[in-house]
Amino acid sequence: MNDSDNPDKRKWLYDEVSPDLAQLHRIKKVIYSGRTEFQSIEIVDTRSFGVCLVLDGKIQSSERDEFIYHEALVHPAMLSHACPETVFIAGGGEGATLREVLAHKTVKRVVMVDIDRQVIDICRRYLPLFHQGSFDDSRLELCFADARGCLQETNDRFDVVIIDLVEPLEEGPACLLYTQEFYQLVKERLNPDGIMSVQSGASGWTNLQNFTAIINTLKSVFAIVCPYQAYVPSFVDLWGFATASQSINPTELLSEDADRRIAARLLNKPRSYDGLTHQSLFTLPKHTRHQLAITRRIITDKKPIVVH
Repeated sequence: MNDSDNPDKRKWLYDEVSPDLAQLHRIKKVIYSGRTEFQSIEIVDTRSFGVCLVLDGKIQSSERDEFIYHEALVHPAMLSHACPETVFIAGGGEGATLREVLAHKTVKRVVMVDIDRQVIDICRRYLPLFHQGSFDDSRLELCFADARGCLQETNDRFDVVIIDLVEPLEEGPACLLYTQEFYQLVKERLNPDGIMSVQSGASGWTNLQNFTAIINTLKSVFAIVCPYQAYVPSFVDLWGFATASQSINPTELLSEDADRRIAARLLNKPRSYDGLTHQSLFTLPKHTRHQLAITRRIITDKKPIVVH
């Protein structure tokens, strides 16, 4: 009997990439499935990408390629800073962003804020390959709260702020964490020589509208905004990121300087990111640069962006 004749083999994860595109992943095992106060959560072992974290039906991280996303999100900003000691992370429940931040020897304090305690509890239990014990690091202060409210209430300042949030789904918890008002708050909580890194959604040619709106919104707040992208296979698309700062421009970090900083600062050698990768991340194709140049939308609290 082959797989197609065996109903037990015909178990699929349906991941809707967009309203017009979906991908199917054959499931070996459902490790966990449930719902928290804020979202649905599944941990599934797939034949395509290994163990995956799935929130509200969308893959957030996969065992086989999460390092591409998390290294791209963390290291360009962290290594562009002269000496990052204090870091604020919004989101990042599986602990992989935290893992990459804590790999930097200069880091003395990390404040990680996630609204969903259950997601972190489940990830701590079922995704040890992702967080690699980072939740037990003494430098971590873990808070279960709304990241925006947390930043409003604190007087602390940070060298680096990393925004690793789920996409702003209509019923999800993240819509007001992609707005001009939120980015202004982040700027106020950064040290003068600080830098923010933001996951900015899909940035493929057919799916640029949210990416370009996020970049334009950041530009309305920060003096220096550097969009970049990396291909993440489990997302079936190029994925967008951006750094934002009043003083730091990561595109000015030369390849050889990035490699020297990696060797001097990082406890673990990245799998995807190095000096050459750093340069390539910020090299956007002409059509993407054109769309960024003509985009006028600014995301606000009154007109938030929503991924359907």
